[in-house]
Amino acid sequence: MITLYGFGPGFGLPEIGPFVAKTEVQLKMAGLSYRKEKAKPTVSPKGQLPFIDDDGEAIADSTFIRAHLEGKYGFDFDAPLSLQQRAEAWAFERMIEHHLYWAMIGARWVDPENFAKGPAHFFDAAPEHLREKLREDAQFRVAENYLLSGLGRHAPDEDVDLAVRSLFALSVQLGDKPYLMGDSPCGTDATAFGALAGILTPFFTSPLRERTEKFGNLTAYVDRMMLQYYPDFAWTPLRQAA
Repeated sequence: MITLYGFGPGFGLPEIGPFVAKTEVQLKMAGLSYRKEKAKPTVSPKGQLPFIDDDGEAIADSTFIRAHLEGKYGFDFDAPLSLQQRAEAWAFERMIEHHLYWAMIGARWVDPENFAKGPAHFFDAAPEHLREKLREDAQFRVAENYLLSGLGRHAPDEDVDLAVRSLFALSVQLGDKPYLMGDSPCGTDATAFGALAGILTPFFTSPLRERTEKFGNLTAYVDRMMLQYYPDFAWTPLRQAA
């Protein structure tokens, strides 16, 4: 039995972590049975979530988890794609994970109001005399990584402008297709869903979310993927609730 370790639901999402959502959707795509447990990044072999335990074998990092699932269970997430399309899908995945993901992190962790509303509560169970220091240290570490990613070196409006360039590329690639690469979902759809849902959740207010909502095909894509892979989750985007 596969055990998936993640953050769990929160922030208006079925899974807080976009990389955990990516792996969970890929498990669903492959039709593999699994159970899910909450965990802290510190218990992972690589200090990050997700990781899985597959009959006693621990694999960390969503990309290596995917490779493990393909190798052990013989499921090809990109089966419908040509060689060129596989290369394009990989390029889009790198753009999402190394650009859009960090834009989302900036909106969640660096923005003081969003941090107080969301990630700050990760430390609510800590002893009261340590709680605020743990929050400050965590926010500082994430902000430092955000700076190292490159986006954090720009003014807030500039980093959103850059993120919108990546959103535009995704929107053009998606077009009027149901999935990024065509009529069938591929591995990169799981990646895109995790990041886009994390940006679009109405739990957080940010210029990034507001700009993302202007891409109608991307918002419809997230709604469609949510219904397909998390049919029991009450997903209510702000634009629908208004």
